[in-house]
Amino acid sequence: MSKMKIEALNKSHDKKDFCCGKSLLDNYIRSQASQDVKRQLSTCTVLLDENRVVGYFTLSSSSIEKDSLPTNLSKNFPPAYTELPCILLGRLAIDKAYRGKGLGGMLLVYALKKSLEISSQIGVLCVIVDPIDEEAEHFYRAYGFILLPTSGKMMISIKTIEGL
Repeated sequence: MSKMKIEALNKSHDKKDFCCGKSLLDNYIRSQASQDVKRQLSTCTVLLDENRVVGYFTLSSSSIEKDSLPTNLSKNFPPAYTELPCILLGRLAIDKAYRGKGLGGMLLVYALKKSLEISSQIGVLCVIVDPIDEEAEHFYRAYGFILLPTSGKMMISIKTIEGL
């Protein structure tokens, strides 16, 4: 591994050989991410080795139904608030050749810190993820995400992120 860097996805980045082993995530970075960024549907941040994409994550604004939160959280909001603002960590992936080096955790922490910065500018309750499989669910749980039983999504509150 040479000197790695993190930056916003742009046209110069080599993403054609990215392979994390999950076709949904592989195809997204290769063919959809740039379009979503251009349409302002999400941001895509990439981890680069030289100019090769070896990891990435996406962030976008979203909302979550108050009733899908655990009762100890949902009871804190007035009845009129049925939807609560959040940040969606839509995708997070590391190329198979770079696994086992802690890069997934590093990218996740970077995404959470970025979300914390955003929360100082606009109202955001939490970061949510929709884990692609049990392996992803286990990964997010290790960083403090909790499962939302009604949706299968997971969340971590901004207050929890502040404590990381």
